[in-house]
Amino acid sequence: MIRLDLIDLDQDLPGQRQFISCWLARSEGLSYVVDPGPPGTALRLVARLRELGVTDLDFVLLTHVHLDHGGAAAAVLDAFPGSRAACLDAAARHLVDPTRLWEGSRRVLGPVAEAYGEPAPVPAERIAALDEVAARGVDWLPTPGHAPHHVCFVHGDVLFAGEAAGTTAPLPGGRLYLRPATPPRFFPAEARASLDRLLALSPPPRRVAMAHYGLVEGKTRALLTAARDQLELWVAAVRREAAAGREGLVGRVHGRLLAEDPHYAAFTDLPADIRERELVFTAQSVLGMLGHIEAST
Repeated sequence: MIRLDLIDLDQDLPGQRQFISCWLARSEGLSYVVDPGPPGTALRLVARLRELGVTDLDFVLLTHVHLDHGGAAAAVLDAFPGSRAACLDAAARHLVDPTRLWEGSRRVLGPVAEAYGEPAPVPAERIAALDEVAARGVDWLPTPGHAPHHVCFVHGDVLFAGEAAGTTAPLPGGRLYLRPATPPRFFPAEARASLDRLLALSPPPRRVAMAHYGLVEGKTRALLTAARDQLELWVAAVRREAAAGREGLVGRVHGRLLAEDPHYAAFTDLPADIRERELVFTAQSVLGMLGHIEAST
């Protein structure tokens, strides 16, 4: 049995609570964290790991190296000298030399990147191959879509989904808010293929550990299917509204989706500060999809 602990990494930014998290997983003879979050909350993460009784870690697993997922990798490795980081080779170079990652993050995220903090470099000798992780029982699958170097991890009955299935937020009554996590350079065919790859897992993992946010239990296929269908719905909505011009596009798409997307419609039940946060990321998703539509016409 794999023991899971969700560690909140709330940021001093509007609505960024119950949003960024790190997963601690422990089983017989193996312990690791998945996505240690931004540099700015690294000390808090390490302190919480100590509180949970962690004295040694085997791995720091990264679904991808965006600042809010892999930025604290170096700090966690420093705190646990026996641990090593693992991600795709294409991402590992940005851990060893995070200069371009930091510059790109500042360009895209602006003050949010500054709030997250600048990542420190990871020594090359502290990086493990994903095949070594798989040899310890944690399988991995390439799942590009949110990022070209994105991977998901499967360990026993747990799927660590990163952002391959978008972003969720818990609501009363077991309801689920769901939103795509599509970047400025969005490739919908790759995102759909990634979700199909996860849907093909047999048997499907019973638990899905989301990066943003929380644990979905016993509804794996429903979640992944909803995420795949949602991509189609959002691209179609952006395409229709873009035909009427770019002025007010995000607001018009937002209104359409509240009426047409039952998972996004739960937006109205979110707390006010989280709605503010989600509007920002909705705009990013809409503009990412618009970029794909304009590039393909």
